[in-house]
Amino acid sequence: QVRLVEPGGGLVQAGGSLRLSCKASGSIFRLTFMGWYRQAPGTQRELVARFSGSDSTEISDSVKGRFTVSRDNAKRTLYLEMNDLKPEDTAVYYCNLDQRRWSLGDSWGQGTQVTVSS
Repeated sequence: QVRLVEPGGGLVQAGGSLRLSCKASGSIFRLTFMGWYRQAPGTQRELVARFSGSDSTEISDSVKGRFTVSRDNAKRTLYLEMNDLKPEDTAVYYCNLDQRRWSLGDSWGQGTQVTVSS
């Protein structure tokens, strides 16, 4: 089993910054496909940014230029640096680790609330 713990999150004013982290533990084979998703009330969960290979990343157009995803393999930790936050970034942010290609499943964190006030 995989456990993803996401401390961080919180309330920030528009234009501010926040850093999320996600610590992985348990049955970890590869952190190759690891990323952040978010879900605002009444909407579907959407991709924010993720690693899609050793060094390849996918970043949503809505956050491109403002958010940066990074990973520390030795610490088994994923980060999301969020700058110039906007009220529309308000959502629950979820960490995801996809190890399905190694038959270890698709794992999700419990989610952390990010609220951006205008």
